[in-house]
Amino acid sequence: MGWLKRLFGLEKPQNAQVNPTPQPVPQAATTASPSSTATQSIPPERLGLNGEYDQSGLAKRVALAFDQDPQLDDVDTLWVAQTGSTVVLKGKVPSQEILNKMVSVARSVNGATGVETTQVTIG
Repeated sequence: MGWLKRLFGLEKPQNAQVNPTPQPVPQAATTASPSSTATQSIPPERLGLNGEYDQSGLAKRVALAFDQDPQLDDVDTLWVAQTGSTVVLKGKVPSQEILNKMVSVARSVNGATGVETTQVTIG
């Protein structure tokens, strides 16, 4: 079972990308500022797998990046979450090398400003 399936119950969407192009978000039209643009940008940490707004977008894109890395089999004792733009890894990994690789992959995902591993044990 892959990361996306185990953590979020999702099969990989057909056009899912680790770093998708943001889709425009319709903004409610206001008469106070008619010159404002009709769309607003999505913060990088809220960008979903297909460029849509997703509250857990960063964590899902990190899970997708883990799925796409052949060195990172699904470690079923580790979970991926996010606090704002920080990726939070929780649980247990088999080795420091695997954890280092996961941190490197997570940092490479657009929108990740840091990776927290204080809740990870090795062994």
